[in-house]
Amino acid sequence: MIRTWLIRILLSPFALLYGLGVWIRNGLYSAGLLKSVEFNIPVISVGNIAIGGTGKSPHIEYLIQLLGAHIRLATLSRGYGRKTRGYIAARPSMDAATVGDEPLQFKRKFADIPVVVSESRTFGIIRMLQDYPDLQCILLDDAFQHRSVKPGLNIMLTAYDAAFFDDFLLPVGRLREWRRGYRRADAIIVTKCPAQWTPRMRQKMIDKIRPQAGQQLFFSRFDYGHPYSFFNPQHRIELGSGRDWVMISAIANTDYLMQYLEGFENKYHLMAFTDHHHFTANDISQMVQLFTQLNNREKFVLTTEKDAVRLEPHRQYLYEKRIPVFVLPVQVSFLDDDQDRFDRYIRDFLLNFKV
Repeated sequence: MIRTWLIRILLSPFALLYGLGVWIRNGLYSAGLLKSVEFNIPVISVGNIAIGGTGKSPHIEYLIQLLGAHIRLATLSRGYGRKTRGYIAARPSMDAATVGDEPLQFKRKFADIPVVVSESRTFGIIRMLQDYPDLQCILLDDAFQHRSVKPGLNIMLTAYDAAFFDDFLLPVGRLREWRRGYRRADAIIVTKCPAQWTPRMRQKMIDKIRPQAGQQLFFSRFDYGHPYSFFNPQHRIELGSGRDWVMISAIANTDYLMQYLEGFENKYHLMAFTDHHHFTANDISQMVQLFTQLNNREKFVLTTEKDAVRLEPHRQYLYEKRIPVFVLPVQVSFLDDDQDRFDRYIRDFLLNFKV
């Protein structure tokens, strides 16, 4: 504990310098000296004020499932972790190094939805409107802190166990900007809420966040489904059935996932990497070695959907080694009556959108 605080004290000057730069930049936007571009099409931004770990991808997928069957929808993101640059429209046959893991995940799950990556959100939207003239709504992934585009609806996520109001600026903490930046959000979703949820817990979070006038507040958690085979998605298994597994993961925060897995009595071994890590041949070799050391005959490798797209370059090797790899699906579940409220909120925004 003392060491943690000592590190924070040593890093605090860098956090203040970083915060000063962010404050100046946001001040220029607020004063109109830097312009945010608005578009004559509904743009919904889903992002966070902290780095990673809030569950943007599942919430983007929730919006796709909510709206995709009714309007012509597309997603736009930077494509974090990709090894390319520029504007690229994702195809299912691409890899994570080309378009990023999350965009590739979207495209493979929702093949009919245009999925685009571009460092410049402004250029990306302009080009998308040319390439897909029938678009009726664009979902911006991880764009809360990018002020160059002014979305019609700004949704900010914050994790229940790592809420922004208890966090610090980078590099002391995980905040990309000062806490007061939450005021720009039209709606806030507190994600990764505990399974044992009470009205008292809800009210405590409301009191700490203190939503602004007109700012909507929702609460959600993750539901994990039965893992499906990496090689044959039609084949599914149950976790709590006497099997042991190796968990390989490169996501921003594994705490919530680990709490879920610890609910099973099975033995598992975690191989954790930094967020968006591209698995190397050495990583896979270590994973296979760890897998072979499991004594249980009923054993497998488990990974997340985001990690699965980065395992693709090693698919043939894993197949030849006969390593049973399974993917753990996840979906958003809103708490209390928040699902109906959130769905109505999104639909009302689209119905009332004016050019």
